[in-house]
Amino acid sequence: MKRVIAIVIVLLLAVGGWSLFHTQARQPVSPSASQVTEATLKDPALIAKGEYLATVGDCASCHTERGGVRYAGGRVLPTPFGNIPAPNITPDRETGLGGWSFEDFWQALHSGMGRHGELLYPVFSYTSFTKVTRDDALAIFAYLQSLPATNQAAKPLGLGFPYSVRNSLKAWRALYFQEGEYQPDASKSDDWNRGAYLVQGLGHCNECHAPRDSFGGSQNKPSLAGGQIPSQNWYAPDLSTQANGGLQGWSEQDIVDLLRTGQSARGTAFGPMAEVVQQSTQHMRDEDLRAIAVYLQSLPPRVAVAEPTSPLDTRPILAQGAKVYAERCADCHGKDGNGVAGIYPPLNGNSSVNEPSGINAIRVVLLGGFPPVTKGNPRPYSMPPFAQQLSDSDVAAVVTYIRQSWSNHASLVMERDVIKNRHTPID
Repeated sequence: MKRVIAIVIVLLLAVGGWSLFHTQARQPVSPSASQVTEATLKDPALIAKGEYLATVGDCASCHTERGGVRYAGGRVLPTPFGNIPAPNITPDRETGLGGWSFEDFWQALHSGMGRHGELLYPVFSYTSFTKVTRDDALAIFAYLQSLPATNQAAKPLGLGFPYSVRNSLKAWRALYFQEGEYQPDASKSDDWNRGAYLVQGLGHCNECHAPRDSFGGSQNKPSLAGGQIPSQNWYAPDLSTQANGGLQGWSEQDIVDLLRTGQSARGTAFGPMAEVVQQSTQHMRDEDLRAIAVYLQSLPPRVAVAEPTSPLDTRPILAQGAKVYAERCADCHGKDGNGVAGIYPPLNGNSSVNEPSGINAIRVVLLGGFPPVTKGNPRPYSMPPFAQQLSDSDVAAVVTYIRQSWSNHASLVMERDVIKNRHTPID
């Protein structure tokens, strides 16, 4: 009996190993064999629609390296498992999408598989893009095919074993990937469904605004509950506007203003979100911005979190922080922490101040805060960095003071937290 069990185990391991290393090859569909004609891809209206949708999806942000040709790839995206360069998606036949058909593109966007059947790494957000409709995907592909071709070869993957084995993604996909287009909810309004489609799909908001586990999988219950962005060391806040949510009290107009201009009465976009606003959301139509706001305002209330307690006597820390705040911060943000409307953002009730980790406030104090330049706010006021002026102790004290003053009741920040993030790369 033991021998039979041993044989079964060996066979299972053999089958599992074969599955891990065996790739199911797929023959690409040549453009000439595609069901989508060349005339369709050259339709000006379809291309214009695709340009807008590619902007909504913020495709250029990842697929353009700093100082490089737009959409020609080359930007290296850091992950906890290694660095992954974004590919060239211009229509160059050797190094881009020039030899791709729409069927190849749809398989990548919808199923997370390359044109030869290889599994794609989920740094490409196909876990969200799978919700994009086929018609919208066709428009995006038509737009990308209309771009000037740029010959720029892909950079090598910066992944070590076992992450370099693409078929190891089979297990990951079984746990975290649910393929399928967005299905409208008939009980909801058209605006709600449009907002849900943009947030869940093309806008891929959940890729940042959700916690991730040690395998890099998003935890989606509750939806958009906030989380630290892997390897970027920013915390993307909870997006609920209801009780105990990260955007508690935000109005529809507050959300629209932030997405359109980078600034609202309740806060300012900075860090990765500033890039999203600059590259994507400021260019979106008003009706789409309002649809997003309608959907976000429907997110449920969050469970109340008990106010943090500490065995430490925090009075000396708060006194030190109050002194630093009066000397360095109050002239702009006000003694009451409410800032100056349209110029300096409020710290009182600010979601980035109150996020659980404290990392956002630490980084802004150390490295400065730089809102995006937008059509609606072409000359935003920036905050200077204080890394050279303030000690680790001062930064910890002033961030703790801000997080525990006025209506704020967030946890204290320790010097070790500041030390950890003092030399964090900006990009």
